[in-house]
Amino acid sequence: MFKFKTAILLGALLILGSNELEAVALPGVPAAATATTPLAHPEPLVQGGLLGAISSSIDQVQGKLDLNEDLLDAWRLRADRAAVEVDQLVNHPSSRSSWSVAGDFLLLSGVWIGVFALLWLLGGLLAKRLCQNRLLLTRERGQALLGYVLPYTVPALISLPLTLYVSHFLQVSAGRALALCFAYATSSGIFAASLLLSLVVLFNAGHKRRAVQIIRRYSPRPLFLMGFLVALSDGLTSPQIARLLGGNLTSSVAVFTGVAASVTFGILVIKMRRPVAHLISILPLAQRLSQPALREMLRIFSGLWYWPILLMVLVSVINLIGIGDDNQKVLRCALFTTVLLIATVFLSTSLHHLFKSRSELAVRRSSAYKERFISLSHALLRIALAIVFIDVLGRIWGVSLFEFAVSNAVGRAISDSLSRIGLIFLVTWMVWVVLDTAIQEALKPPVSKRSTRQPSTRVKTILPLLRNAIKIVLVVICAITTMANLGINVAPFLAGAGVVGLAIGFGSQQLVQDVITGLFIIIEDTLSIGDWVVLDSGHAGTVEGLTIRTLRLRDGKGFVHSVPFGQIKAVTNQSRQFAYAFFSVQFTYDTDVDKAIELIREAGDSIRDDAFLKYNLQGSLDVFGVDKMDLNGVVLTAQFRTVSGGQYAVSRAFNQRLKKLVDNSPWVHFAQTYPQQVLMPRQAVEPLQSDGLASEHSSVFLPDQPRTQ
Repeated sequence: MFKFKTAILLGALLILGSNELEAVALPGVPAAATATTPLAHPEPLVQGGLLGAISSSIDQVQGKLDLNEDLLDAWRLRADRAAVEVDQLVNHPSSRSSWSVAGDFLLLSGVWIGVFALLWLLGGLLAKRLCQNRLLLTRERGQALLGYVLPYTVPALISLPLTLYVSHFLQVSAGRALALCFAYATSSGIFAASLLLSLVVLFNAGHKRRAVQIIRRYSPRPLFLMGFLVALSDGLTSPQIARLLGGNLTSSVAVFTGVAASVTFGILVIKMRRPVAHLISILPLAQRLSQPALREMLRIFSGLWYWPILLMVLVSVINLIGIGDDNQKVLRCALFTTVLLIATVFLSTSLHHLFKSRSELAVRRSSAYKERFISLSHALLRIALAIVFIDVLGRIWGVSLFEFAVSNAVGRAISDSLSRIGLIFLVTWMVWVVLDTAIQEALKPPVSKRSTRQPSTRVKTILPLLRNAIKIVLVVICAITTMANLGINVAPFLAGAGVVGLAIGFGSQQLVQDVITGLFIIIEDTLSIGDWVVLDSGHAGTVEGLTIRTLRLRDGKGFVHSVPFGQIKAVTNQSRQFAYAFFSVQFTYDTDVDKAIELIREAGDSIRDDAFLKYNLQGSLDVFGVDKMDLNGVVLTAQFRTVSGGQYAVSRAFNQRLKKLVDNSPWVHFAQTYPQQVLMPRQAVEPLQSDGLASEHSSVFLPDQPRTQ
């Protein structure tokens, strides 16, 4: 290991030393002059934060765009040269006959076919034998994976090196080169198709089975054809084949095969867009219910996933048709991009299952802060995975984000701004996670029934308002700092916000009064959610909600009233600490008072012995005795001390039980309303006078028996 590191260091020193020597050995250019030569294009001065840096980079990109306007002429010239090369290839005298060249091609092709066929047969038998194992009998995905790997992937990887080994015993010829090229293309096509289908098989579970079945049925041949054409295009551009067949001929054929591969890939993507969308969007029921944001994101991505790929295919076709030295690399870059996309999706799915595979018991036993930070770590890992994906994608196409961020002033400005914005979002997110978790833990009821810890009504009222206030403050601070890092001058916004706030304060005094009054009502704990209150405005009901400006009540009929805090002058809260169930009973004068008091106490004792009503009581029955006497009878009073809101049930039960006891007692009677004198007109019919005239007056009398009510 030490020798290996030493060799690497020596090689690096030699490379650097050779570069310096070449710079010194340039004729006519002194070393000092070379070192002090000013830059032809100085680094631009970047101002305006991230937006200014992006505008500067756009100007640089526009200067680098190069469009070839003579595309048809270039292709006409290439076709003429390819025709000349074909003519030379056909008419060029050679020491070997055409039959020997064809024999080399058939020999190497037969070697590859024989090796692949033998390995395919052995791999199929081995896969069937392994699938009969008890460990794989119930594992459908494992059986399907072995069905692709052993008969196809492994033979494709082994047959190509053996064919290359056999080719060393043959002379260099066009048939040998073409046979190797076709063997390489066929092995690549089989390998690509089996690899992609093996990845698809991993999703064969649950509701994804139908989509996987469709993909496995219709995609093998297009996948093989795509891999075959890509590898053939790459093989034809090799220097050995280009030297034997001609550079223009091989490059032209390579371009057409590359375009055919791109078109095949595009058609396959269009045909498989719905099954792949189903694989992306479908989630287990529990995950769909618990993570609606992820479900919505996957739904949107499943409808748009194929558009970037089609755009990449279009770019590949355009670049392949264009005349240049690096046209053949475009299709290879497109293939690597597809593989990178598939690998990223697979890795993201694995991370998701890794973080979400914990049991419900472990989640319940774990701390709430730990669970929130695990979710935060999962999100940060996915963001890091996305950044790495973008950087690797750029490196595939010849652009590195990290090198761009370090190489010039524009990149440094963009990276610094993005890093600051990311740090602001991260800090804001972590602060919100901590505070939101603390508030949720304070509002959470106890898990154990034996626990006496219960969040108070004041806590239930204040903490949701505090949570909303914290969210608003964090969002405002994050937005202001983000705009400042984007290069936006926030001073006018702050000044304008101050002026608007002042105008709103003067124009909405009632609103300010409502907010301030509500704030003091909440701080002083005048009322809380769940309390029964009576307001001086005439509204009464149970407090259902509190906002920063209004109070929401639900009355006894079920109607909801929204009352601004500014209209509340006095509050009668009937749900604090305790209440009294007061009884005032009136008996007749012939009632035995002692017996009546005994019946009242007996009714109170029955309530104390009741299994449901005794929890509403906070003491024994207090009998005050004879409170007053009037014309209707004797009034006896008593009361129970109850919990807040329990006085109504206790009063109803006491009245019912006392009524039954009095009905069964011959010595105790409820008083009735004292009879009042009723003046009734009476028309007395008197005998007719001698003159035949009736009396002009009628008499009024009291009835003999008073009417009772």
